[in-house]
Amino acid sequence: MNRELIIVIEQLAREKGIDSEILFEAVESALLSGSKKTHAAADNSRIEIDRKTGVVRAYTRKKVVAEVTDAHLEIALDEAKGLNPGAELDDELELPEKPPELGRIGAQAVKQVILQRVRDAEREGIYSEFIGKEGQILRGVVHRIEKRNVILEIGKAEAILPEREQIPGERYNPGDRIRAYVLEVRRTIKGPQIALSRTHPGYLARLFETEIPEIQEGIVIVKATAREAGERAKVAVASTKRDVDPIGACVGLRGTRIQVISRELRGEKIDIIEWSHDPSTFVARALSPAKVSSVTIREQEEGEEQPSALVIVPDNQLSLAIGKKGQNARLAAKLTGMRIDIRSEGEIEAERAQAEAEEQGRQALAGLPGVDAEVLGALREAGLSSPAAVAEAGVEKLRTIEAVGDRADALHEAAAAWVTAHAPAPDAAPGESEDAARTDDAARTDDTPAAEGPDARTASASE
Repeated sequence: MNRELIIVIEQLAREKGIDSEILFEAVESALLSGSKKTHAAADNSRIEIDRKTGVVRAYTRKKVVAEVTDAHLEIALDEAKGLNPGAELDDELELPEKPPELGRIGAQAVKQVILQRVRDAEREGIYSEFIGKEGQILRGVVHRIEKRNVILEIGKAEAILPEREQIPGERYNPGDRIRAYVLEVRRTIKGPQIALSRTHPGYLARLFETEIPEIQEGIVIVKATAREAGERAKVAVASTKRDVDPIGACVGLRGTRIQVISRELRGEKIDIIEWSHDPSTFVARALSPAKVSSVTIREQEEGEEQPSALVIVPDNQLSLAIGKKGQNARLAAKLTGMRIDIRSEGEIEAERAQAEAEEQGRQALAGLPGVDAEVLGALREAGLSSPAAVAEAGVEKLRTIEAVGDRADALHEAAAAWVTAHAPAPDAAPGESEDAARTDDAARTDDTPAAEGPDARTASASE
């Protein structure tokens, strides 16, 4: 019987992939628990199984005292010295006992304890195996689908691919073999839970490492990735050797390498750009395929979570830089970790012209008769920063400004005279400007910046 016990434990250890020592300890604990069910063994009892012969031995630990009050816990000094001549008061001796015989209830308790310990050991083994695989790609077989969450079998474990981590439009059926990125491994009451993802940017980076030998060898390095799963992605790569083109290595001959990755991601379009130490150059490249005129990196102010960049592009490149629904700008912002503000050359020129006109208006206003520093400040506070604004405001409004007071009529007359003297000569027939405006509106398409909306021009890495 003892030899059979060893054979059963070793066989169970092999089947479950558990260390046999864990099972021996489980059986010892179970036997002790079962003996308490039938014989009310004290807490100072211990059961040991010989690892080679399978012999079961029981021991009881007792304290050496001068006078025994509890025979289960204490032993007299004279009796202790008979067992161990070196025994002294307050020492503890471990004495051999007859192994308990288990009844039906005790045997049931033993079974329950062993099963529980085996389950715990299996769960701990699975957790230990997969905790080191976070951030890696695993292959699994679709086992079942629960409320659009896909449950995969990965070896002896099950993993979950939540709906939010699935590429939009993908459909899975039981038996399908798929690859996924290990997002998180954590302990739960029901055992280790392995969460997977196919939308994480790290999945794209790992696919590049898997499919491109130069990345496996460390010749090409993936510096950053940004994705909108199922639609488009951007990957920044750099080469550790001058004679190796990082973009060409990733694309492969006639695009074979990048096509394999794109098919794995359900046709996701992937832009590969060369990484740069210079932030301005990196931002300009990140906005490809749009051509950029200039990039200005702004200093990060206190309270800002990320640095920002002002990008100026030619007028005909604005829509391309922003992308459909702002997608190109968003991906570039995620890739660079910056807040990117995109403006066209025409807009910058218009803003500059408007600023010059406002400055000229302020200077002209200061030159009107009767306008001193106090009046000038009061007019500016009222939103009147040019002679044209003063003339349009009218005498009644000027009288409400305390600093102007009785000078309202003279000031309004002087402003009106300045406006008349500086009025532009009419060089277009009436209605001509309206026709031009209608023509301009008709020329706009769904891809123009006007269709994108003002918010699309500014993209943040946190979006």
